[in-house]
Amino acid sequence: MAANTFGRLYRLTSFGESHGKAIGGVLDGIPSGWQLNLNDIQTQLNRRRPGQSNLTTSRQEQDQFEILSGLMDDRVTGTPLAFVVWSHDQRPKDYGNLENIYRPSHADFTYSKKYGIRDFRGGGRSSARETIARVVAGSVARQFLQQHGIHFTAYVSCIGTIGIEQWPEKKPEIQDVEASPVRCPFPDLSARMVQLIEETKAEGDTLGGSINCHINGLPAGLGEPVFDKLHADLAKAMMSINAVKGFEYGSGFAGTSRKGSEENDVFGVKDGNIRPLTNRSGGIQGGISNGEEVVFRLGFKPVATIMKTQQTVDVDGKTIDLKINGRHDVCVVPRAVVIVESMAAMVVMDHFLRWRALRF
Repeated sequence: MAANTFGRLYRLTSFGESHGKAIGGVLDGIPSGWQLNLNDIQTQLNRRRPGQSNLTTSRQEQDQFEILSGLMDDRVTGTPLAFVVWSHDQRPKDYGNLENIYRPSHADFTYSKKYGIRDFRGGGRSSARETIARVVAGSVARQFLQQHGIHFTAYVSCIGTIGIEQWPEKKPEIQDVEASPVRCPFPDLSARMVQLIEETKAEGDTLGGSINCHINGLPAGLGEPVFDKLHADLAKAMMSINAVKGFEYGSGFAGTSRKGSEENDVFGVKDGNIRPLTNRSGGIQGGISNGEEVVFRLGFKPVATIMKTQQTVDVDGKTIDLKINGRHDVCVVPRAVVIVESMAAMVVMDHFLRWRALRF
């Protein structure tokens, strides 16, 4: 079984728990001989790490990574690249009262049923801290793909009831995304989102939201025709991220209310090339990239850990009034932007290598 491994040719195997000693992984399938920018990996980890502002969890982790193998003079050797991020601010004692209690909407019950045992310290393996490994793997992938003109930009498009109504006419710039404390590149919406998060935090409650992602520069031809369609692998990758409840690409569910004559992308000649004249397909047709911008959106549920008293049961079925303490996000969506980009980069990297092997 490879339940902790993602990818075919570009493969990540990750390990670690929320309040364990470390999170890490092993990357296989990296083409050899090119210069890896270690500073960029740390920059991406900094976008994900906790304690960025008073809008996120107060857990203080610097999330400094360490490469253990697969690198020589900052050049990738093609052998397995192993890495680790040590944890320093773990507080398992914060969860001591939860050892025998099933928290509402958490993985406590399902993990105990699957394994017969569960790590109650922050959820263990089910914690979003596991996504550190994905960000490292995604950063390596995106650095390689940038050499081939492929770029990824994700941003917060909605928090709670505040959000954009439709895709923007052009892809937002990364500097505008990062200028916002909630990674929403639209200043008026960003300010309203911040206010909503602050109000919800004061209530002891949580929020969900959505993230849009643009992939630019993909050549036509990436993706497999049946089970490993490009959009299917993107959907699997995104649905594997903690708290994600929905995925749509191109016109998505909005397109289901249109007629075929309104939804079809008609081909023509543009800039001397044959290409679709619209992009309702979201850059993918028949499961294979068509050379246009790939666009998708995913929705996150509200954080399950709230600061209000809730009723639940313990392992013996006894009713419990539960009040959770500790350090938790009111809304994970802003910190998840880099995770979305990273998973998208891993999927595209895998399909790029498969495509290049097929056309070699």
